[in-house]
Amino acid sequence: MRYTLPTTLLLSLLATSAVATEHDYWQVQTSVYTRHYNPEPDHNNHQRLIGLERGYASGNLWGGAVFRNSFDQSSQYAYVGRRFESDNHPFYAKLTGGLLHGYRGEYRDKIPLNHLGVAPAIIPSLGVQGHGMAAELVLLGNAALMVNLGLRL
Repeated sequence: MRYTLPTTLLLSLLATSAVATEHDYWQVQTSVYTRHYNPEPDHNNHQRLIGLERGYASGNLWGGAVFRNSFDQSSQYAYVGRRFESDNHPFYAKLTGGLLHGYRGEYRDKIPLNHLGVAPAIIPSLGVQGHGMAAELVLLGNAALMVNLGLRL
């Protein structure tokens, strides 16, 4: 996976300051694996996602991500959501809903309701956390699944 120098420096800086907490938190994350259910020759499986999320002890959260979509177009996702944590295990479920932008040209209709170039999206994920880190399996509708790794600050 290739990152630019500023991205590498930012991730390194955040890694050195990561502290696990049971209270409000920030989480920075990146994609490490993507798999399309029905691969097409023009599909991109290297999303290069960088996301920032703000979570609260209540379970509510908000965030945003920049990434390369399935057709290698620069895209963004801004969202709100809720995280459902287990009291006894390091596992959690998360559900976010927001606006997705970036599917243009011949790929504009690859996501539903993208008439104005911005589409609503609902994205569920399952995760595990520990020692200031998190791993999430993100379900991208009927198109793909993605694995993200994050640092909790």
